[in-house]
Amino acid sequence: MFSKKFFDDISDKLGDTISNSPIKDMEKNVKSMLGSAFNRMDLITREEFDIQQQVLLKTREKLAELETRVIALEALLAQNSNNSTTTASAPESNTDSPA
Repeated sequence: MFSKKFFDDISDKLGDTISNSPIKDMEKNVKSMLGSAFNRMDLITREEFDIQQQVLLKTREKLAELETRVIALEALLAQNSNNSTTTASAPESNTDSPA
C-alpha cells in the first residue's frame, strides 16, 4: 500500500509544479481582473449591508415616533384654535357706550 509520505511528496511536487507554471500566473491575472471588476461595481460587504439595514430600521422607528408626536401636536393645536374661536365669537359687553 501507499504510505502517507508518498501522498505528501506527490502533493508537494504538484504544488511546486503549479506554482512555477503559467497556471499560477493565470490565476493571479484572473483574481486581479475579478477584483478590478468588483471594485467598479461598487459592491459592499455583507457586514456593511447589515449595518445599513439596522440604521434603516432605527430610522423608521424614529420616523413613526415623530409622526405620532406631530399628529398629537396638530390635534392639540386644533383644539386650542377651536377654543380661541369660540371665545372670540362670544358677545362682548360694551361699557363705553353713551347712556
